[in-house]
Amino acid sequence: MDAVLAQIGELGLAPVVAIDDADDAPALGQALLAGGLPCAEITFRTAAATDAIRLLTAECPEMLVGAGTVLTVAQAETAVAAGARFIVTPGFDAAVVDWCLAQNVPVTPGVMTPTEINMALNKGLTLLKFFPAEAAGGVKALQAIGGPYRGVKFMPTGGITAVNLPDYLRLPMVHACGGSWMVAPSLINGGQFAQITRLTAEAVAIVRQIRSG
Repeated sequence: MDAVLAQIGELGLAPVVAIDDADDAPALGQALLAGGLPCAEITFRTAAATDAIRLLTAECPEMLVGAGTVLTVAQAETAVAAGARFIVTPGFDAAVVDWCLAQNVPVTPGVMTPTEINMALNKGLTLLKFFPAEAAGGVKALQAIGGPYRGVKFMPTGGITAVNLPDYLRLPMVHACGGSWMVAPSLINGGQFAQITRLTAEAVAIVRQIRSG
């Protein structure tokens, strides 16, 4: 497995960030670092994504920064040029996947069905985003869908909270989870970075507890 994706697996959790003001990115990075989570997936759900990636990678070089909600090759190109070290897509887009593979950029495409898993496997990908996790049926759905694919690992994302995080992390097929509760837009926009640090530290503690137990 790619070293970047392996690092995410070691962390067990990737904060999924929708940021409205790129100038908040450095403070967000520091808050995540203080909470023990040196990783962020900046999503292209807002116009500030590219600048946020650029600022975060420049001001917090120890952070592992990637781009999420990447829908087009153009977005992938922009994200990588800004400093993103991995790409995450909500669904399986062959053009984006092919571009990432050609550029040696780690990519984790979203899947929800066995057909999509097969498509990813045909591209040589074995780490996939299960999205939207809770809306698609949660832990039971992931167990059923992922059961036949022994060599595939998943990153459940969508509806993950501090409450259900342990249920996902206990599944042997789960590489890590994507979560946004500790980096909610309301917290970022309100400048509540101490709260982000607190929630992040609590999430990191959950990961450690599950993996040590």
